[in-house]
Amino acid sequence: MTAQQSRHDTIPARAGIGLRAPHITEFLATRPDIAWCEVHSENYFADGGPSLRVLERVRADYALSLHGVGLSPGSCDPLDADHLRRLKQLIIRSEPVLVSEHLSWSSFAGRFANDLLPLPYTEEALLHLCRRVDQIQDYLARRILLENPSTYLQFVSSVIPEWEFISELARRTGCGILLDINNVYVSAINHGDDPAVYLRSIDPASIGEIHLAGCEEGAGLLVDTHSRPVRTEVWELYRLALNRFGARPTLIEWDSDLPALDVLLDEAGKAAAMLEANDAVAA
Repeated sequence: MTAQQSRHDTIPARAGIGLRAPHITEFLATRPDIAWCEVHSENYFADGGPSLRVLERVRADYALSLHGVGLSPGSCDPLDADHLRRLKQLIIRSEPVLVSEHLSWSSFAGRFANDLLPLPYTEEALLHLCRRVDQIQDYLARRILLENPSTYLQFVSSVIPEWEFISELARRTGCGILLDINNVYVSAINHGDDPAVYLRSIDPASIGEIHLAGCEEGAGLLVDTHSRPVRTEVWELYRLALNRFGARPTLIEWDSDLPALDVLLDEAGKAAAMLEANDAVAA
């Protein structure tokens, strides 16, 4: 670890942004006043080259979170040994404070879908996920966070509410939860659930990070597009989450129809203001 990196070996309970390629040049030139950044792990799996040099420059000034989208923890396929090796190599190189993946699956019989697909919430699936998370955490020699999904259908075989499923997964394996408030909202509206019940059912001690993002309506559903500002309803749920969980590192995610960097930073500023207001009330 370099001397500069050692200043950023924790992620404070402040707001950060998901750093995407079109913003990197401006980001490095202006060094915005935010606490931390998150990048998609798979974008930095190369053994060398300009992308890793950019990440090193970001890491020198900001705490870092690695967010994976391709490990497919819920799949019945064996875990991809090369993917895990590259992830561990990246962790050693970049020394992230947080490492996360998704409560989903993406592959079957060696073929990958470019999506984060939902799981049936059954005891069999829970046991499978526990074995996989144990395997991942043992290999990486560290705790990971798993993100709750946004979903558009429910399996008739599901017998465990999602909030109980992910809570029990965290309890049995020691992994943490990356709570995506937009995903809670999208799934609740699509399935006719009360999102406040979800928030009230999660153990505050398990929450390692919060995501906020935008969604759109389509085909009678809410769709988690990461292409719009955070909805008013999601900001209100975020306020409830802060009241219940206390301040947590909070990330603004925006992956499609990317706006100017200032727009993204303004959204992070809203989250920062709510974090500060929550701290003031708690004090």
